[in-house]
Amino acid sequence: MVHQPDVYSLTVLQSSVVVFVLFLMGFVVEAIRRGRLKERYALLWLAAAGVMLLLATWRSLLDRIAVFLGVFYGPSLLFLVALLFLFAILLHFSLVVSEHRDKTRRLTQHLALLTHEVERLRKQIAGGESLG
Repeated sequence: MVHQPDVYSLTVLQSSVVVFVLFLMGFVVEAIRRGRLKERYALLWLAAAGVMLLLATWRSLLDRIAVFLGVFYGPSLLFLVALLFLFAILLHFSLVVSEHRDKTRRLTQHLALLTHEVERLRKQIAGGESLG
């Protein structure tokens, strides 16, 4: 009996990717359903999972893209695509965190001004002065 490790490895790799992607999609959908993940973030994960599922199940497309990009072993392209999507997701989250940091700083400054104004008004009331 002749053993073909490349064919077996590919089948295992494809099956592993398909199982992982389906698990990821189910997890994302469940997180949306429970309100733990907003739709705008879920779209990134679902897009990444969809591309991975497409490439894992459509071998000829994977091979054509690999040849075009000069990748020797087509299935290794799956890992490159996954890595690129992770970088894109990390960049997106970095932008979101930066935006939230700026909003938090502005809100903190606004709260400090309001707190100062409330204290000033309390002192005026306690001293019997007129407001104004």
